[in-house]
Amino acid sequence: MFYICSTKIKKVMILKRFAFSFIIVIIALNGFSQSSTSELLGGEANPIHSTVPFLSIAPDSRAGAMGDVGVATKPDAGSQHWNAAKYVFLPGEMGLSLSYTPWLRNLVNDINLAYLNFYKRFDDKQVLSASLLYFSLGDIVFTDNFGGYINTYRPNEFTLDAAYSRLFTDNLSSALTLRFIRSDITGGGSVLGQEYNAGISFAADLAVYYQKDIEIDGKPSQYAWGVSLSNLGTPISYTDDSEKQFIPANLRVGGRLTLDLDDYNNISFATDFNKLLVPSPQMTVDSVVFGLEAPKSLPMSWIQSFYDAPNGFSEEIQEIMISVGAEYWYRDQFAIRAGYFHEHQKKGNRKYFTAGVGLKLNVFSLDFSYLIPTSGRANPLANTMRFTLGLDFDKFREFR
Repeated sequence: MFYICSTKIKKVMILKRFAFSFIIVIIALNGFSQSSTSELLGGEANPIHSTVPFLSIAPDSRAGAMGDVGVATKPDAGSQHWNAAKYVFLPGEMGLSLSYTPWLRNLVNDINLAYLNFYKRFDDKQVLSASLLYFSLGDIVFTDNFGGYINTYRPNEFTLDAAYSRLFTDNLSSALTLRFIRSDITGGGSVLGQEYNAGISFAADLAVYYQKDIEIDGKPSQYAWGVSLSNLGTPISYTDDSEKQFIPANLRVGGRLTLDLDDYNNISFATDFNKLLVPSPQMTVDSVVFGLEAPKSLPMSWIQSFYDAPNGFSEEIQEIMISVGAEYWYRDQFAIRAGYFHEHQKKGNRKYFTAGVGLKLNVFSLDFSYLIPTSGRANPLANTMRFTLGLDFDKFREFR
């Protein structure tokens, strides 16, 4: 339970030389500004801020067990959050999955995340999918400045998605996802004279996925890559007169390699690189402001997020989160998974190992994951577990 008060040939040779010289100059200038700026800022933390951060939580057990990788992992019913373009490579016609995550159990006991996915194939090249992501923040008691009770409310946030995925070649697909976001953290009404409303946003995801069968050492294998631009949407405000806040627009790039060890065993290795497309906060030292002011234009905010960090290029690199994961399957019935997630200490300092298992039955699939922070059991993320139940409608028809 929470208690609150009001609250980024010759011509070719000439071009190559020019490009090389330009890069050297940029690196040199950046290195100069970076060293001087770093000295002034003293290496302070400068995390990126956005509203509705629940959109960045891995909602399903499979990705949660693999260090939060998902943009190029093998397609499954929960692909909507990571890369909806993967759906067209699923062999089945229709599927469903439901995930549940008790969140931040080391702090409170009533915050939960639920995720429901559904997909339907229409032909060999087209799939429609939908999902509902629901985040309950538990009971919040509102008090005045003197600790007097005002009311109790259970805030919640949710998204409702619909996606269209299409296969363009035997190996390449893309998808467009449209998303409605609603965040109600106060229940509306007036708190200490300030009128609050539910925050509303409309967003879109653009995704591309590529997979190709190959041979490695004479054995069937597969590699894949994916790119996803997600949560490209309007900022949110909870009052009529407050400044709107950016939602966590995101760029995710990743790859996967799957090796068939024999007829019964295969293993996959995957990695994702993830960057928030949200402007970096400015920093002030001795009345001197470093960094750029957030732009008013939404598309410009996504572009500016690549070059606006107060510490220059080194800080932009720090804003990239890295996930690595592995998945082993035996007879496509039993899976063991593990992974690692890394976020720089100045950008949030989330670092954790993950592990999990999966089981496929005739009709149902069950997945479980567990999170192990590197900082020990005192970390708010410690003891995070995720559970996912999947339903294969094709197997269900066969079973009947």
